Amino acid sequence: MYRPAAFVVDDVAALHAVIRARVFATIALAHDGVHFAYAPVVLDMPGNFGTLRFHLARANPVCALADGRPLSFSFIAVDAYVSPGWYETAGLVPTWNYIAVEASGIARKLDREELRQLLIDLSAQEEEKLSKKPWTLDKVPEARIEALLNGIEGFSVPLDALQGKFKLSQDKKPADIAGVIAALEARGDAASRAVADAMRKSR
Repeated sequence: MYRPAAFVVDDVAALHAVIRARVFATIALAHDGVHFAYAPVVLDMPGNFGTLRFHLARANPVCALADGRPLSFSFIAVDAYVSPGWYETAGLVPTWNYIAVEASGIARKLDREELRQLLIDLSAQEEEKLSKKPWTLDKVPEARIEALLNGIEGFSVPLDALQGKFKLSQDKKPADIAGVIAALEARGDAASRAVADAMRKSR
């Protein structure tokens, strides 16, 4: 990841917070080209940088390649266009503000019981964010669960690298930052408000 000094974030707790808030990952595997997959992850704490678990459809080509190979993960937390018309300083150009986290490690295929536990943990992780009685896997007939397990593969990836880029106008003057925050909030959409909030927190 290209990271100018103003945007570098290496604090593990802050990067874990991004992953937990934005669990849906782009997963890349390099083998005779680059293969991409997309999946929600569970972040566990073993290791210096943590461990990611996820599953894919068994028919996904990444499943046949991943075991024992390095995988890379990308998480985009928030992003929004920034117009130069929002700056007080003249002569600047359009840009994009965003928060991105990248991670990598060697994949290990989960056994069947580990895969079942991943499904339990993943649904519990997301259900606890909802304002209702949590859905649990035991509501699914066992035959249906077995069929589901036959159709997916799971992986655990202890992370050997973790880095973040929080590009939130830190390289701009305070008046320019204030102008961007105000304009993003005025736009009113969820993505713009999320970037404005992140900018406020980074000041």
